[in-house]
Amino acid sequence: MKDQFFKKFCDEVIAVDNSIRFAGIADEEGKLLSTSLRKGLKPLLGPEERAQYAITAATRQYTRLRWEYLLGKIIYASSHYNKLIRATIPVTDYSSRLSYVLLLSFDIDTENFHEIIIKKVIPIIRRNTTRLLAHSSTMVT
Repeated sequence: MKDQFFKKFCDEVIAVDNSIRFAGIADEEGKLLSTSLRKGLKPLLGPEERAQYAITAATRQYTRLRWEYLLGKIIYASSHYNKLIRATIPVTDYSSRLSYVLLLSFDIDTENFHEIIIKKVIPIIRRNTTRLLAHSSTMVT
């Protein structure tokens, strides 16, 4: 049931905009829990490379969270490559501890990826925060 929730979550994210190539959710340690690829897409990274990327993305999120007390809450981070745009969105618990990292990739010609993240993806995260945190190993009870 937990796996189905994460798969449904990734499927919902990828469905909000045709420019999203990939959506994946990793836990606080960077273990990839589920992914979705746009239908018909030939991915640039294989499963092992995606798993490695998830670990490094989670590690970077911990580094970024260190600065929140000075800079404010991080919404997302993005990287622009020659072949695609990547974004990572931290999902934190109520104490600002990292619970998950949502990994996204967009087509390279996506000019409005910021708007897609803010207006389409973040609302999905907000609607699912309670359920996400209920599945998190970092949730304090």
